[in-house]
Amino acid sequence: MPVPMPESDSEDELPPAWEERATNDGFVYYVNHHSKTTQWTHPRTGKMKRVSGDLPIGWSRKVEESTGKIIFVEEATQRKSYTDPRLAFAVEESVQAGELRQRFDSGTNALQVLHGRDLSGKVALITGANVGIGFETARSLALHGCEIIFACRNEKTALEAIERISAEKEVAGKRCRFIKLDLASLRSVKECAQQVKAHYKQLDLLILNAGVFALPYSITEDGFETTFQVCHLGHFHLTNLLLDLLIHTSRIVVVSSESHRFSMLSKDMTESDLSPLPNKYWSMVAYNNAKLCNVLFAAELTKRLKSKGISVFSLHPGNMVSSQLARNWWFYRLLFTIVRPFTKSLQQAASTTIYCATAHELNGLTGLYFNNCYVCDPSGSSKLEDMQRNLWNLSERMIEQAAK
Repeated sequence: MPVPMPESDSEDELPPAWEERATNDGFVYYVNHHSKTTQWTHPRTGKMKRVSGDLPIGWSRKVEESTGKIIFVEEATQRKSYTDPRLAFAVEESVQAGELRQRFDSGTNALQVLHGRDLSGKVALITGANVGIGFETARSLALHGCEIIFACRNEKTALEAIERISAEKEVAGKRCRFIKLDLASLRSVKECAQQVKAHYKQLDLLILNAGVFALPYSITEDGFETTFQVCHLGHFHLTNLLLDLLIHTSRIVVVSSESHRFSMLSKDMTESDLSPLPNKYWSMVAYNNAKLCNVLFAAELTKRLKSKGISVFSLHPGNMVSSQLARNWWFYRLLFTIVRPFTKSLQQAASTTIYCATAHELNGLTGLYFNNCYVCDPSGSSKLEDMQRNLWNLSERMIEQAAK
């Protein structure tokens, strides 16, 4: 009969009915035999652990014929155990946000962040990947081996974007696929999620990049103000529909903006504050509010996904970057053109998104806000837990209302 392994070196004692296990690639997870559930964080400390990817010398992994269970055998003594011997040497993910070293800055471009990286086998879904920062994000990841889902409203421009990548590197273009997504339609969001699930079993990166800016007042087919729905509500719905495809190493990256600091929303916000009537609408305030929603959403999502090991980050890509974001009003187009020599290029603007999506030093971290490829403090409002919860509940309610 198998004999138990020695106690783990860790001082953390598991509660009754819990068991510690490890995946082949070294991630420790926890099984609750009472509730028949698993999670990636320690049930008491809330921290994640890792072990060496290889078994100790002299140990092998086999399948026990009588039970079909994985069993570990020490070759020299033929000692057997159902417990992975690597767990005796499990260590906590000890990296803290304050320990991060700044490797890049505002002048870094996305391809420099990815220098030397091979992302073969990874799958990324990027909203708004056909133009601007989204395109440079998609292009950079594809050139380094990642498979890209272009989740976009405009099929023509998405296919043209994929063709541009193919012209640069044919094999990279072949790794790109278009799936229609109109964030101004919750029906389209649902159909997009269904298409993704039909073609993919797993998503490694979910990059919520798409947005609109300086729109004249309009409402979507679901009855909500367009800036709010495209920048937040559509992404909120898409993320929740795709959660089943995310695994313990997946990352969700939410592209927000420093504009979130100028939001007019309060912790007591209501549906009418998020999706205002025409007489209370101003395009710049609507954008600032939507960008705060991005950071609030990322923060609440962090708490809900922490036990699953999924990382969530939000970020500011750059100020007044020359993309198509300002295309909706001539004044902003002119202003963006004037400041163009003093702002980031699209490659530079995509660097923080790429950093959040791929940087090794962010393994085990979650819930952080980044600017210029480095962690920074978001606004005070974005850190209010009541406000985070309230936005989540309101978003769920609005989606339910639209479905009726």
